[in-house]
Amino acid sequence: MNNSKINHDTEENNNKPSAVVSGIGAWLGRTRFVVLIAVAAVMLIALSLFLLGTVEAFRSIWNAWDKMFSGQLNAAYLTVEFLEVVTVMMKAVVFYLIGVGLFSLFISPLNVTVALGVLTLSDLEEKIINVIVVILSVTFLQHFILWVDPLQTMYNAASLAMVVIALMLFQHIRQRVKEVQKKESPNIQAKAQKEMFEKDEEKHHITDDEIKVDED
Repeated sequence: MNNSKINHDTEENNNKPSAVVSGIGAWLGRTRFVVLIAVAAVMLIALSLFLLGTVEAFRSIWNAWDKMFSGQLNAAYLTVEFLEVVTVMMKAVVFYLIGVGLFSLFISPLNVTVALGVLTLSDLEEKIINVIVVILSVTFLQHFILWVDPLQTMYNAASLAMVVIALMLFQHIRQRVKEVQKKESPNIQAKAQKEMFEKDEEKHHITDDEIKVDED
């Protein structure tokens, strides 16, 4: 019994990585903080777009009331101006989601991302695709309201449909893959996140259950 225990301990010691390998692994794990550069950049872009959208909103409202009192109000062009504000704001939302999503995935988890359903990189991609579809739809609505060139509007509609179908198909495939991964290894990702964020451990410790999942 003692001999088998000694042999087991010896085997575990032999399988342990060297101090150099562990040090390199810890250093590589710490490189995730370089994502803070991207987070700062996209959050500045999001802030700028939100401010620009706000200025554009006030300008559009001012022009609307000014034209109304002067008797030159055009409802179609006014609606297009307001929709342009919506487009700018939605673009800001895209960059905001990227910023908080990257921070939550690589640096430290945030309640806002959990509330938004952004727990993985696939979730972040899904949210961004949804916002992009909204932006494309609003852009087409602007052309549709103006109806300056019907043929060009139809071309825009066809192009929009192709892009939206491609994005939805990509999203559907990623969702299927995500469901399969959750069924095969439901706790591996949660374990890794807990080790990284709560225990400040960069190295992932493989368990027998994970090896069994891979073999299956």
